[in-house]
Parts: sequence; structure tokens; C-alpha cells
Amino acid sequence: MGQRHPALARLDVLVGRWTVQPEVEGLGAGWTEFAWVEEGRFLRQHSDADPVPETAPPAWRENNPLPATQLIGLDDTEEEFAVLYADARGVHRVYQMTFADGVWRMWREAPGFHQRFIGTLREDGTAIDGRWERSADGTDWALDFKLAYRR
Repeated sequence: MGQRHPALARLDVLVGRWTVQPEVEGLGAGWTEFAWVEEGRFLRQHSDADPVPETAPPAWRENNPLPATQLIGLDDTEEEFAVLYADARGVHRVYQMTFADGVWRMWREAPGFHQRFIGTLREDGTAIDGRWERSADGTDWALDFKLAYRR
């Protein structure tokens, strides 16, 4: 492999295992792990959790996406990332992503179901506080759920 693109180094702070806690009443924590693959050309994120507890809201029990895997790659022309996502429900999605100055953003525009994520990395690198939002039209956005990543 040639010299590593400097934009990829911005993702090094994500590497390792994190506890992930959605702010959803009755839902327990899960985990996610980031690891470089293909000699550092791509960053793989794999997420999972124990079975969804009976205390979780019915929508979460019926639509649990875990386990889920994301493969993050770089588009060096714009220094943005592309994210390939797949989960246990058979859902496959492509997101655009940026990660700069401690702010992690992902988004997709799809007819009837736009999504976006924003997470803020703490200066000490031990936590990310994030939120997923959804929109039917790409204009009016609503909170889907908040979540916290912790080392």
C-alpha cells in the first residue's frame, strides 16, 4: 500500500471498543468496535448488544438492527467518507460522512426517509455524545434518538 492519506488519520481516535447507550427508556447498552482493515484502507465498525430486553419499547423489540456492520472508506477528492451499512434486518444503506475537529457527521438522502447523525467527541477522546434525526422530506427534522459512546 502507498502512503496513507492524512484524512484517514482523523479516524484513528475511533479505533477500539466503545460502550453504546441509546437514550431510550428500557433499552440497555450495547457495544461497537472500530478496527482498520485492508492495511488501513477502510475502517470497519461492528455493533452488537445483548438481546433487547422486554422493557424496551415495542418498536425497538420489533426492529432491532443488531448486529450491524459499517465499512468506512475515503473519497479523497473531497476528503469525505462513504459508509456502507448493513444490519440484521437485511437493511443496506450508503451514508456520506465527515469527521473533523471532533465532530462526526453522517447523512443520507432517500425518498421519504432522510437520516442524519451528529456526534461530538470529547477532548480527552473517551466519549462521543450523538443524536440521530429523521425527516420525510429533508427539510423538517425530528429527533430519532440520542446515544452516548463511552470508552
